[in-house]
Amino acid sequence: MSTGTPRPTVGAVVLTMNDRPKEFLVAMDSLLSQEGIDLDVVVVGNGCTPDQVPDGVRTVELPTNVGIPEGRNVGAASVKGELIFFFDNDAVLPAPDTLLRLAAEFARDARRAFVQPRITDPATGRTLGRWVPRLRVSHPDRAGTATVMAEGVVMVRRDAFEAVGAWPGHFFLFHEGVDLAWRLWERGCIGHYAPAVIVHHPATDPARHTLFYRLNARNRVWLARRNLPAPLIPLNLATWALVTLWRIRDPAALRASLAGLAEGLRGGHGTRAPMRWSTAVRLARAGRPPIC
Repeated sequence: MSTGTPRPTVGAVVLTMNDRPKEFLVAMDSLLSQEGIDLDVVVVGNGCTPDQVPDGVRTVELPTNVGIPEGRNVGAASVKGELIFFFDNDAVLPAPDTLLRLAAEFARDARRAFVQPRITDPATGRTLGRWVPRLRVSHPDRAGTATVMAEGVVMVRRDAFEAVGAWPGHFFLFHEGVDLAWRLWERGCIGHYAPAVIVHHPATDPARHTLFYRLNARNRVWLARRNLPAPLIPLNLATWALVTLWRIRDPAALRASLAGLAEGLRGGHGTRAPMRWSTAVRLARAGRPPIC
């Protein structure tokens, strides 16, 4: 009878809209080349029938584009595994033991509910600030506790993911990773940033689309109204407003941001479940108070 350590079981979720044919094939090849784990993969066609899917990989076809977080929820419900790996269809796992190394990080601390690798641009090796899950982003090679996540390349414990209600599907796009991370912290969990594990992803700019500004603003309001104690909501939104006014120079982008702010204030944020003050203190002590 074998006495070896059981292999990690990982369910991988990949979304597609058939708009990245070359990148998708490379991403899937790197995913299916992973070793040392029991891997189950599903490709979710978000408003499409998935093309170019490798043999043996299951698919789910959604008749309409339900947004990224809800598409990932559908995928998570369709794969087996104690760990769920959410994987953008233009990312690449550069080594065959990438997922095995990520899975091993959970055993180092039972409180860890999610683990994020270091994401780098394949051409430049650069790690964008928004990929580093803490406020201080100047040293992306430094490991540590993560209070937020880059949701496109992250591994999550299934039991914790399901216990907090999965991704906020109605967000459609943007801030769903902060929402999920805060709810995991509220449950007593933490996240971990493991920069020794590298994943490649092109350094594209989401702000190239006007939709970014509207949804980013709307979801920032929804995030606060869903998760924060009432006194922290105006502080959180005031911080966002000041940073937005300082950064944005394009009048069209500013108008879209104000429209998103108004949309968020009108409602639609979903069930309100404010975190305990003790959770807010834990987040602050971990380096990111929930007003930033």
